[in-house]
Amino acid sequence: MNLSKITHRNELRIRVDFPYNAEETARLKQIPDTRWSRTMKCWHVPYTKEVFEQLKELFPDVEYVETRHTTSLQKERVTPTKKIELASKESDDISTKPKPSEIKSAITVTVYPKIIELKIPKDEADIQFIRSFKYAKWNTNHFCWTVPNYGRNVDLLKSYFSKKNAEILDVETRHTVETQHTTSLQPAFTKTDFLVINTSNRTLRLYFVYNVEISKLLKKIPMCVWNSDRRCWEMPYSEKYLEQVKQIAAQFVLKFVYHEEKKLKVLPRKSKHDIENYRTCPQNYINKLTELRYSQNTIDVYTDMFTEFINHYEDTAIDDITEPMIMDFLLYLVNTRHVSTAYQNQSINAIKFYYERVMGGKRKIYNINRPREEQYLPEVLSSEEITKIINATENLKHKVVLMTIYSSGLRIGEAINLKIKDIDSARMQVRVEQGKGKKDRYTLLSVKNLELLRRYFLEYKPKFWLFEGANGEIYSKKSIQMILKKAVEKVGIKKHITVHTLRHSFATHLLEAGTDLRYIQSLLGHANSKTTEIYTHITTKGFDQIKSPLDNLNI
Repeated sequence: MNLSKITHRNELRIRVDFPYNAEETARLKQIPDTRWSRTMKCWHVPYTKEVFEQLKELFPDVEYVETRHTTSLQKERVTPTKKIELASKESDDISTKPKPSEIKSAITVTVYPKIIELKIPKDEADIQFIRSFKYAKWNTNHFCWTVPNYGRNVDLLKSYFSKKNAEILDVETRHTVETQHTTSLQPAFTKTDFLVINTSNRTLRLYFVYNVEISKLLKKIPMCVWNSDRRCWEMPYSEKYLEQVKQIAAQFVLKFVYHEEKKLKVLPRKSKHDIENYRTCPQNYINKLTELRYSQNTIDVYTDMFTEFINHYEDTAIDDITEPMIMDFLLYLVNTRHVSTAYQNQSINAIKFYYERVMGGKRKIYNINRPREEQYLPEVLSSEEITKIINATENLKHKVVLMTIYSSGLRIGEAINLKIKDIDSARMQVRVEQGKGKKDRYTLLSVKNLELLRRYFLEYKPKFWLFEGANGEIYSKKSIQMILKKAVEKVGIKKHITVHTLRHSFATHLLEAGTDLRYIQSLLGHANSKTTEIYTHITTKGFDQIKSPLDNLNI
């Protein structure tokens, strides 16, 4: 057990560190005003002599050793004898009270050119007074209240808090420092430029000299948001959005400057042949995933991610991997391998699963910050491009696989798991059994696809699976991916196309044909309608046919 002096929310406290123990935690909670800090991951109690004496009574088996010539409660590594080192009375003893002149105010009011920051102990009367100011809000990053610096706000706040011996600071430099920081993130552009940067073909960043009217127009574009760190507007990349931005630039007579950033190449993970002490995923990890009835796809992903993690520290036992080592691994994924946000989140989930579920609740302290969720619009093929891809696939089996995925809006895992009995030609439906989220659903069976399926069935004679491998086993995902890749290269399409692009194209083309969004949601098997609504931001057809209501007026 370790004790140390800390300042928490402008208040002196005693930090209490000890390995997790339910009994000791319950005893510690007997001390009034005992609190748990989520940021510091520790318990802390009031910094008073009475509390210190109570600690001695509650934990009599702990030896308290007094040291000389120290200026604070010292943190030492826990020893088998549980020694706790405290400051001596000659220096900074916990019983020594500071002189009134040396007491630092618990309230700090810092006045910046555009904002006023207030750091105060929790007091409902003070909080209500601050909230009475327009646009007053709590800043979670700086852990303080902020009020805009305009009008009589400064005078009113100074008058109120000066009666409480508040420390009032006037600072003129923060705005300059913040401006330098934000402008360092901004690329160079002139007053007449409307700069658009495409970050790896996924996100558009818009830079221009501040204009209220332009900002109003951008707010009307779905998923367009202001990035306060980079001081620019951001939106997911799509040809539709890019065209709208061009029109806005032309409307305000600004020079449209478009730039594509070079995409960082994702480095492959280390091969098991390059790792001397290569380890496979622990069996208890796989058993726990199976016990909790995770899908086979999730089991494959989690075991794959966790295997990469434990082999990153090949010479360290799994239970000896510390929190800083976990953080270093995640930084390695981002800075060295340049993985996507989704990949990083999957790795975090796989690591958390081991320490939280496999270890049976054994406490492991780690502080993992998840990356900010990015909003992307999926790539979509036009009807003409779909036609070219299918016509370019000459092999009957390969052609029917791509046609089935597109015509029914299937995921690749759902396609390879189709059985012969899942094709209902009487009702013209395809049954998807235990799809993503372990849900069954029915989707469309195309007339043209059914004709080709009958030809395929007569020629290949599958026995159980609709699409079988060479020896009657389930068809390989890799094979389907290679079929599509060759077809795309053959027709010369330059877009980044995957098998899932066929599913996105299915949904978009249905929407463009006038199909209700609720039906599309059901066909795709989406639990949340917001997931399906993403396709409304992709489609470019139909807008030219929409007539403004003003045109119907007799003016």
